[in-house]
Amino acid sequence: MTEQTLAARADRRLIRAVHHSTRYVLAEVTAPPASAAAVRPRVNVAFVLDRSGSMGARDKFTLAAQAVRDGIGRLAPTDRFSVVVYDEQVDVVAPGRPATADARADALRALGQVEPRGSTDLGGGWLRGAEQVASELDPEAVNRVLLLTDGLANVGITHPAELNHHAGELRARGVSTSTFGVGLDFDEGLLAGMADAGGGAFRFIGTPGEIPALIGREVGELLEVTARGVELRIAGPEGLRVECLSPFPVEATSRTSIVHLGDLVADQVVRLVLAIGFPLGEVGREIGAELSLADRDGRLAGSATLTWTFAPGHANDGQERDREVDRAVAQAYADRARREAVELNRRGAWDEARSALQGVARRTRAYAGSDPVLRGLVAELEREADAWAVARPEMDRKVAYARSTLSLKSRGSDGAVFRRER
Repeated sequence: MTEQTLAARADRRLIRAVHHSTRYVLAEVTAPPASAAAVRPRVNVAFVLDRSGSMGARDKFTLAAQAVRDGIGRLAPTDRFSVVVYDEQVDVVAPGRPATADARADALRALGQVEPRGSTDLGGGWLRGAEQVASELDPEAVNRVLLLTDGLANVGITHPAELNHHAGELRARGVSTSTFGVGLDFDEGLLAGMADAGGGAFRFIGTPGEIPALIGREVGELLEVTARGVELRIAGPEGLRVECLSPFPVEATSRTSIVHLGDLVADQVVRLVLAIGFPLGEVGREIGAELSLADRDGRLAGSATLTWTFAPGHANDGQERDREVDRAVAQAYADRARREAVELNRRGAWDEARSALQGVARRTRAYAGSDPVLRGLVAELEREADAWAVARPEMDRKVAYARSTLSLKSRGSDGAVFRRER
């Protein structure tokens, strides 16, 4: 059974005839509900744990092992799991197998023998976990790698672009990646990038005690998936340029752009902003874009057609705006600027960090008018601009980056998905 689950609206409907225009579209995608009559997709999951020496501090590895124990305890015998640990060496503690009681017990006994040591071959450990999932790749299952680390990739593949490339290739094959960064010494840009390219989620774990709960939340989401491999397609005439302001993978051809939203859980709502650039055209002529949804199992259905009209400059300047779209656009640019400010602050580029936030505040103020939400966001950004123009504690950076990333991916500050109210 399919549900109509796509809504789309544009900020403005007129575009300039003799100058290139950019207009924004707010698209809202809603996943189907869980059904008592439906059988949930099987889960094929690899738990990949950092066992480098730093994981021995504050019981981080012990808590990670507890999270694995709790996670595999929620799986049905028809699901599959594997466990991989890594430092500068990679070991498969539990090869991929059905989640029977005996398999779970064997995995926990083997995991109990692991002790933290050595350096961090993050790439090697993660790819070995992906191999375990891919070795029994089930096209009807939710196939995912959960990667947890408290450090940097300092052995093996270390370049973020290469790891992101592999994450994207795995996603295209049907294996998604979610990442968990513990403490203050991991690279949040790397882990968020891998999760974005890999079609999964990035979560920041500020204290070791949070590890079981946040791993548990991810496993819970795996068990609630109701739409796999969701894609938002935007089709239009040649010359139409589409950018997604949210960090979802995008594939583009001359006439179609595909935004990969990954697997969605029951009643999950994803709101994303598209920036659409237009060619030039004759006054009075219309140009349109067709938005449509697709997923691997045909559970989603929905389409929306938006049109714009080429108009002279004075008409463009005086046209009405959709304030809900304006707010979503401003929030997306604010979140992107906050992530940039974190990275600049860490490098000691104080003035650049301030400018990144002030620039978005200035552009938002130009169209905010009397709107209280937009004016409030401008005030927030102006305060934050001064705050990020001085050295900040690393915890502040990690928290700010994680919150902005979660916001861009339509998640709450606690990492939970937004859901439709019923």
